[in-house]
Amino acid sequence: MKKIISIMLISLLVLGGCGKENETSDNTNALEAIKEKGVLVVGTEGTYSPNSYHDENGDLVGFDVDVAKAIGKHLGVEVEFFEAEWDSLFAAMDAGRVDTVINEVEYDEERALKYDFSEPYTYVRGALLVSEDNDDIKSFEDLDGKKAAQNLTSSWGRMAEEYGAELVSVDSVNQTMELIKSGRADATLNAETAFGDYMKNHPDEKVKIVAYTDSTASSYVPVIKGETELLDAINEALDEMRESGELAEISIKYFGIDVTNETQGE
Repeated sequence: MKKIISIMLISLLVLGGCGKENETSDNTNALEAIKEKGVLVVGTEGTYSPNSYHDENGDLVGFDVDVAKAIGKHLGVEVEFFEAEWDSLFAAMDAGRVDTVINEVEYDEERALKYDFSEPYTYVRGALLVSEDNDDIKSFEDLDGKKAAQNLTSSWGRMAEEYGAELVSVDSVNQTMELIKSGRADATLNAETAFGDYMKNHPDEKVKIVAYTDSTASSYVPVIKGETELLDAINEALDEMRESGELAEISIKYFGIDVTNETQGE
């Protein structure tokens, strides 16, 4: 059953010390515990199209949702999704509420202190988007002194900040676009796939992409540090999905291109 967990509930569970549902004993590793339960619990936003969102029927769908389901299938277990805002997903994993977070998670050194990461399963460029009538911002360097609508803890937000932007907090692409169109933010930096999906569904929107990153960013599956058996099993699943073409099929289904190929976009 799909679950939508409110942020208030997550805070109570995490801060109130109500116990760790997924906590394993000293003699049981995470992979064994998952197989014993028959369920892989995956944290995801559910509001970030096309990676993790609800369709017109209210069903949780998206690229990362399908990737998570495929990993579960390869592990021989069901997948249960735990939905929450981005800032709460890693807290939920720390508290043992979820086994992993599959939601366009990128590697960074701070996260690597607490988590181990799978091999990458996407290679996506960053894109800089502004309103259609904005002629002041034409490159990432032009973000200096401007307001950028970003999730405050995302790698895209940190990148915008590194270019000198003042961050305006948002939780979804739709909210981002509203701030851009209203002039409350000057620009936003995100994955090209997120903007491409939005523009596909809103072809008349008065926004434009003015620059792309030279390099690509990758998505990874994180696990609690030291859970090598689980990490190995996830990597094996991703390898099998890549070799069979399953991973590319999921990418084309949601993005229209194969972003699982390292040479894509070169």
